[in-house]
Formats: sequence, structure tokens, C-alpha cells
Amino acid sequence: MKRALLPALWLPLTSAAVEPSVTLHDRARLEAALQAAAPCCMVDARPVKARKAKPIADAVVYRPGLRINPTSAVVVIADSDRETLRVGRALAAASGARQVIAVQGGFKTWQEATRPSGIGAFRFVIPSDTCQQGTPLQEFLQDKK
Repeated sequence: MKRALLPALWLPLTSAAVEPSVTLHDRARLEAALQAAAPCCMVDARPVKARKAKPIADAVVYRPGLRINPTSAVVVIADSDRETLRVGRALAAASGARQVIAVQGGFKTWQEATRPSGIGAFRFVIPSDTCQQGTPLQEFLQDKK
């Protein structure tokens, strides 16, 4: 009797182990995931106007029926967390992606998480003449937010 139960118990465990993971990542979790391993692709599910206003380099534009061949995590950005999760689940079902990172907070979170790190606030001054002191022609100030 014990032998008959083992295969029956084993099947549900193996199917659960390969089930795709679609999870919402805030900035900290997104940064950690991106540092751990590079994603295979970035999927932009924002409306056309938002994509044109703030494009994401090398992103694949989402459309219903999009098929991808993921080799690692897939990152999805949309205008709302709900839409991001919906698109992530659709991609996981269509492509078999094992890990889909849905970016919580959309483009703003993506931009903050992928900003070059370690820069901090810095100041750059272009003097009126590189050999003379005086009022600068231009001043650049960047604050890390």
C-alpha cells in the first residue's frame, strides 16, 4: 500500500515546483533581483504615449499573444500594478517563463532601481575660463533621490 501512495504524492510536488512565479517587486526587491542575475528581457506594457515620452532601452513592447523564449527572469512594467501582474501572468502562461518580475510602481520604480549607483550627490562646475577664477558659465548639480 505504501508503494502506491508514493507516486501519487510525488506528482503534485513536481508540478508545483515548475509553476511560474509572477511577483510584484518594489524598488529594493527589484534592485536585489537585478544584482543577483541579469533578466533575459524587459517587457514594456505601458500605453504608446507613455512609451514614447519615456522610452526604455531594449524593451520589448507588449502586445496580446506576445511570445518570448525566456532564458532567465522576465521584467514587466505597466502603468498600474494590477496591469503589470496581469501581463506578467499572461507572459508566464504563454512562454513558460519560470520567473516574472512585475515592477511595482511602474516606470518610476524602474528608473530609480536602474539609476547608476554609488554616484550620490555631486557637483560639476565649468568655469568661465579654465585658467581663471570667476563666475562659472554653467553649473551642474545632481542629487541622488
